Amino acid sequence: MLKLGYLNFNLISSSINIKTKLTMKKVFFTALLIIGVTFASQAQLISKNAIGLRIGDSNGFGTELNYQRGLSESTRLELGLGWSSHKDYSAFKLTGLHQWVWNIDGGFNWYAGVGGGVASISFDRDFFPDNRSRSETFAFAAGDIGIEYNFDIPLLLSLDFRPEFGFGDYRDDLNFDIALGIRYQF
Repeated sequence: MLKLGYLNFNLISSSINIKTKLTMKKVFFTALLIIGVTFASQAQLISKNAIGLRIGDSNGFGTELNYQRGLSESTRLELGLGWSSHKDYSAFKLTGLHQWVWNIDGGFNWYAGVGGGVASISFDRDFFPDNRSRSETFAFAAGDIGIEYNFDIPLLLSLDFRPEFGFGDYRDDLNFDIALGIRYQF
């Protein structure tokens, strides 16, 4: 009789262990599902397309027509056509950057990127003492770091810092370009 009671106890505890294991598996898979959904919702950091203006001129070339194309859930390609008109010169530049985007909180992100481009600058005759007009086309390397806010409406505002290193006669140094970006997302 004692042995039978012992067996009954083992059967009951085995039944409890099986129920506990099944419950633990359900809890584990539910937690895994919740984490997966959370990461999936956080992974949608950037829109597929955004177009707008990047406005600034900290020794850069002024306003830039800007297009962003999402490459993955957290990377994008940014292309820009910038231009500037000054009393002594006029200039344009084409820029391409690959950016990585990280979420800070909600629609608030930060990003960093690398790239480069080509630019052309034309000086007026009055700029140089010999009264000759001059122009130069040069390449440049660029980095980019910034913050952005993704609104619930299709609006994206950003503030970024883009150091550019030029490889030309006139622009052969480091320039800093700080700009405010206003883009429509689609």
